[in-house]
Amino acid sequence: MKTDNDVIWLRDARIKDVPLVGGKNASLGEMIQNLSAGGILVPEGFATTASAYRRFLESNGLDREIRLILTNLAGGKIPLNEAGREIRRKIQRGVFPEAMEQSIRKYYRDLCSLYNMRDVDTAVRSSATAEDLPDASFAGQQETFLNVSGEEEVLDACKKCFASLYTDRAISYRETKGFDHMQAALSVGVQKMIRSDRAGSGVMFSIDTETGFPRVVVINAAWGLGENVVQGAVRPDEYRVFKPLIDIGTYRPIIQKDLGDKEIKMIYAAGRSAAVKNVETSRKERKMFVLSDDEILKLARWAAAIEKHYGRPMDMEWAKDGDSGLLYIVQARPETVQSRKDAALFRTYTLKEKANIIVEGLAIGEMISTGRAKVIHDAKDIALFETGAILVTRTTDPNWVPIMKRAAGIITDTGGRTSHAAIISRELGIPAVVGTEHATELIKDNQDITLSCAQGDRGVVYEGRLKFETHDLNLDDIPKTRTRINMNIANPAAAFQWWRLPSDGIGLARMEFIISNYIKVHPMALVKFDELTDLEAKKTIGDLTEFYTDRTDYFVERLALGIAMLAAPQYPNPVIVRMSDFKTNEYANLIGGKQFEPFEENPMIGFRGASRYYSDKYREGFALECRALKKVREVIGMTNVLTMIPFCRTLEEARNVLAEMAKNGLERGKDGLKVYVMCEIPSNVILADGFSKLFDGFSIGSNDLTQLVLGVDRDSAELAFLFNERNDAVTRMISSVIKTAHQEGREVGICGQAPSDYPEFAEFLVRAGIDSISLNPDKIIEMKKVIAKAEKDIGSEKAAAS
Repeated sequence: MKTDNDVIWLRDARIKDVPLVGGKNASLGEMIQNLSAGGILVPEGFATTASAYRRFLESNGLDREIRLILTNLAGGKIPLNEAGREIRRKIQRGVFPEAMEQSIRKYYRDLCSLYNMRDVDTAVRSSATAEDLPDASFAGQQETFLNVSGEEEVLDACKKCFASLYTDRAISYRETKGFDHMQAALSVGVQKMIRSDRAGSGVMFSIDTETGFPRVVVINAAWGLGENVVQGAVRPDEYRVFKPLIDIGTYRPIIQKDLGDKEIKMIYAAGRSAAVKNVETSRKERKMFVLSDDEILKLARWAAAIEKHYGRPMDMEWAKDGDSGLLYIVQARPETVQSRKDAALFRTYTLKEKANIIVEGLAIGEMISTGRAKVIHDAKDIALFETGAILVTRTTDPNWVPIMKRAAGIITDTGGRTSHAAIISRELGIPAVVGTEHATELIKDNQDITLSCAQGDRGVVYEGRLKFETHDLNLDDIPKTRTRINMNIANPAAAFQWWRLPSDGIGLARMEFIISNYIKVHPMALVKFDELTDLEAKKTIGDLTEFYTDRTDYFVERLALGIAMLAAPQYPNPVIVRMSDFKTNEYANLIGGKQFEPFEENPMIGFRGASRYYSDKYREGFALECRALKKVREVIGMTNVLTMIPFCRTLEEARNVLAEMAKNGLERGKDGLKVYVMCEIPSNVILADGFSKLFDGFSIGSNDLTQLVLGVDRDSAELAFLFNERNDAVTRMISSVIKTAHQEGREVGICGQAPSDYPEFAEFLVRAGIDSISLNPDKIIEMKKVIAKAEKDIGSEKAAAS
């Protein structure tokens, strides 16, 4: 290593040099040296060393003075804020040793020459050098100074970084973690600024930060400099990319694109060094994604390469240069929360009551918490916080950590998944809802509330203290079964929550949930937008699709992303997506839907399912569903996604639907596409041999089948006592379709609720020879054991009989 003991080039540092230049600077040097050949760009710079910091203290006689102040703090003679202030004041009044000052000046001038600039603009960052830093999160404990240019300003910023080793929050954090203050040292990194003030920047992780799902890259992006994302001052765009498909063929495996508000951006303030300011973003910037798909994929590839190099999940910061259009990695550190969790153990939370929703935001942590809200607007008022309360505030920074440790939950107006509040809540193991926009206005101080982050990626705050249940699941020693055990799931946001479960895929993914919650618009209202008579609906649709050249692309893209999110945690196991099965009254409730739906007395057996797909009234809407599935399989690369047709009454209807699918690029058997049919009408059982020739298998919908076999309205309270999937008439129908399908070489599964509710019904299915049972996720482990026992008993009976 080339060093003058005080300063070294970042490119000369390695990860083993953490004690010398700190975690941030050692990691930057490691990437410049080992990953630049692979196209990963890291800005050049230099770093002062830990020995330079210690020599600075020694030359100014500060060692003894700092130790005395810390002794007085430990003895209770002075408060924390006074101790920190006095140490920082003494450091900032110190003078650099002459040789050290000249080294810093020389390296800065050389950096200017490297970039052919008179006074190159730099980011001056603190990098703590505790030896085990890579395994502890010191996020935000020391200072960063942006847009620093000129020798004098760089020297001043270096001294401020030295002093920031003794911010109140840094002192408190080291004491909490058991670090010896006098053993800690600080390196200062001086790195060429990337002009992201003219473009965008953000944070990314090579692991899902909420669930620990290891096969995705999560990217946050906002306009301007990245501090707003890190500090949680904005709700950024959020993207997810599926790592296993990044470099396979021409696939573009972006599985999530959520648009953030991005109401402000940080830019350079003109006229002086070390000056930045926040300005409001334009309406166009708020409505546009910061990154193109190509840029998202490039960053994801870089994240995967960085993770591979370090051999562990990573937390990275990136920036885009607005002048050159190039992307850069400006920081990389180990992810310190999800990567340490025991994959065999996890706890689930379930709300048992309902109440009015106060606010919603991004869910951080898969937990539920109840308590009294404590609304605090300013850090100077944190003394008002009560232990065990739920903290409600606009945003947090490291000054809030002392009361965050005592909170039962955290709610903020601003911020995304990589904001300070999100990071600290994960470390503390408490739930948070961030980016609510109006929590501090709508939640009253001392109001009883429930904070739920157990319903997917949306966190919800309810009125009152609601009852909830917790279940601890141990994934060790789960028995294997001949019968495939799949999941029923509809919410893409919740799919990642269950990635650890030993399921064999998804037996029923309901398209309707994605349409009603992620799209919200009737597909025909997009196809026939110009003919809409509901002016309010037309305006809403116009706003939602403003930046789409073809409005139908809005439906196709959002549906495709929702399906991909469901499919990713199960890949390569099969995920069976049922085409839309709204009833006409449900379709009518979609935005713009009333104009395209007839009124029906009994929608349950009306214009639903397969009958819509080839009808002139919906054929063009069905084409959008097919386009979305085609994109999932052929563009995103989720070839494990298969399709299923609901409520298909006749063989002729089946042929019509398959012809429509083929017309829209979904041809059964091509590129491994399987098409299943729901078995939920008596005709599906009676004509099972015919349906077997047209489809690859059956999925029994026990609710509709029971309803139609027994002639019982499944929604009737008066007839509820008659509705029973275990009735002989129903079980005979199920046994019949299994027998016929197997004779035709087709498989049969079931996706109803009955096996979860009645273990004896699950045993009946096993004895009947069912191929797969699809259950709600929270029932998977329990039913695995039930089904394994049933299979063992059947095996024993057969052995005894022979």
